Amino acid sequence: MGLDNPIKIALIIVVLLLVFGAKRLPEIGRSMGQSLREFKSATKGLHDDVKNSADDSGEAAPAAQPRAAEPKNAEAPKSNG
Repeated sequence: MGLDNPIKIALIIVVLLLVFGAKRLPEIGRSMGQSLREFKSATKGLHDDVKNSADDSGEAAPAAQPRAAEPKNAEAPKSNG
């Protein structure tokens, strides 16, 4: 179901041309590329901020620890009343 067949890729391109038109596709590509660049720079900035704050405090960044799994058959205590 992947895009390993060139006919599938050509069909997707034809559908995109029919839906958006040849004039809009470059605009859409540009805006998607710009959005992706902004997202990458924001996530990189966030990562750098976390790393810098961890370095400033002299501690390593806290690693995510897995939560202990609760037993599946655990029942809530029943009250008499």
